[in-house]
Amino acid sequence: MTTTAPSTASPSVKQNRPPQRRHRTPIDRATLRLSVLIPVYNERHTIELILDEVASTPIQKEVIVVDDCSTDGTRDLLQELFDEGRIDRLHLQPVNRGKGAAIRQALSMSTGDVVIVQDADLEYDPADWRQLLEPIVDGRADACFGSRFLGGPHRVLYFWHSVGNKLLTMYSNMLTNLNLTDMETCYKAMRGDLAREVILPKL
Repeated sequence: MTTTAPSTASPSVKQNRPPQRRHRTPIDRATLRLSVLIPVYNERHTIELILDEVASTPIQKEVIVVDDCSTDGTRDLLQELFDEGRIDRLHLQPVNRGKGAAIRQALSMSTGDVVIVQDADLEYDPADWRQLLEPIVDGRADACFGSRFLGGPHRVLYFWHSVGNKLLTMYSNMLTNLNLTDMETCYKAMRGDLAREVILPKL
């Protein structure tokens, strides 16, 4: 028969430690490379214009376009633009899977230090990238989201659209304990390594 002496050790106490702040390293501006993710669906009349605006933005970048099974001739035009070298990476979805799937596909093809989502409908201007990228490049943020209610001139919204957005944004902030001004946001930028590490495996 085997006996054991009663333990005299005090029971372990689980300590609730505050979450550790993620260490952020500034990105070298001289070698910074931006991945521009452009989801496209039936944008034949605007895609060339937005590509021209993207190309004229003075920053080293790769342009990644994912077409979500357009039906208006956009796919053929994109292939021509790719062959001309105006698009670095092109993926044509075999079926329509939605904007989120197109962005995830583009993200999986990216290699840049920072990734940014650029819509193809001319609503947002690549000239605004600098303000969005600044906190990430300086190491002050991992991600940065645009807002249609801050800063300089912006597109006028319908009254009830604006009211609805404010209510939804308030509800979203209550659930997430954040302080966003525009839940739907406009531009979205994030460190590339973090986006590929955190977002892709979960989607």
